[in-house]
Amino acid sequence: LCGENGNALSGGGRQRISIARSLLKRSEILLVDEATAALDNETAFGVSSEILKLDGITRIVVTHALDENLLSRYDCILTMKNGQIAESGTFCELMDKKGYFYSLYTLSQMRVMGI
Repeated sequence: LCGENGNALSGGGRQRISIARSLLKRSEILLVDEATAALDNETAFGVSSEILKLDGITRIVVTHALDENLLSRYDCILTMKNGQIAESGTFCELMDKKGYFYSLYTLSQMRVMGI
């Protein structure tokens, strides 16, 4: 039971339903802004993976999640700094540049490792 207007759903449950509803519309473009923010890590990874598997749809994903397994699957990553695009490229290209994205990614990995 989801309750009236989804009141009985968790934030993550609401997010998953919102994503499903947008996919049922069969739009040509899917724009997701922090779509997995209210989900646990495992579920968030699964949802993000499924979004990346979609064919015949342009996907624009806004995320702060810096997971190499997902980021390496994006066609292009735009890195924002102070409201401006600081860098763009594939995950490998951005890592090879050792610029702003590289710094963000490296810091995120240090946090994951507890450093």
